[in-house]
Amino acid sequence: MSGEGLTGGGVSGESPTGGGASGGGVSGATRAEYCVIACAEAWRGAGEILASPMGLVPALGARLARRTFAPDLLLTDGEALLVGPDGTVEGWLPYRQHLALVTGGRRHVMMGASQIDRYGNQNISCVGDWARPRRQLLGVRGAPVNTLNNATSYWVPRHSRRVFVEKVDMVCGVGYDRAAAHPATARFHRLPRVVSDLGVFDFATPDRSMRLASLHPGVIVEQVEEATGFALAVPEEVPYTREPSAEELRLIREVLDPENTRAREVQG
Repeated sequence: MSGEGLTGGGVSGESPTGGGASGGGVSGATRAEYCVIACAEAWRGAGEILASPMGLVPALGARLARRTFAPDLLLTDGEALLVGPDGTVEGWLPYRQHLALVTGGRRHVMMGASQIDRYGNQNISCVGDWARPRRQLLGVRGAPVNTLNNATSYWVPRHSRRVFVEKVDMVCGVGYDRAAAHPATARFHRLPRVVSDLGVFDFATPDRSMRLASLHPGVIVEQVEEATGFALAVPEEVPYTREPSAEELRLIREVLDPENTRAREVQG
């Protein structure tokens, strides 16, 4: 497979002065476009694995990664076909083979989260006591199998204390604390990153609690802390999420999402 518009660049850009002063990108990129870049970076260096983005911005990120720095990435139509970033059919992926990729660790899924806590436990099932919830959501779905068998990242389009909570009401996706308690079952457990409309987060701390990895331009550390329901690990210097290149912006705006539907999911 071949990509187009090869670009360089790492996960993050220059560090804000003072560990979190507000700043803006010089590229003229919108907040939504920084989120697309942050999601795309989840698949950097992934090789020939299946990308399973759930949601508009993660899907744009996966398709952008495939067109640029991750040309071996596998994409699907969400059903039974392997497709290129333009939707061209490339192969057949029956359900049994899809499950073989999942359980064999050859997939990186980016899911949503109605709630997520400091150790990456995720809830998409209910709000309140599971025996009598205040709100019924999607249900557990495939979250446990995903988190125990292949890399799982998360996308949160509205960063708030309602989502980033001290303790999830029900564990669907397994976090690092629970995985550590069952090492034999969770030997393939890995949560590379969480992307929100405010920044990028990982679990690169001694106790595997959530850390602020980068801020989107225009966001300050205090803004993220105020919108988070637990104490985040914050490095002394927090970099900005890297800027999209001119070619990446062209692909996002003219090829992948010319109708600018990304602005409906992330404003600013």
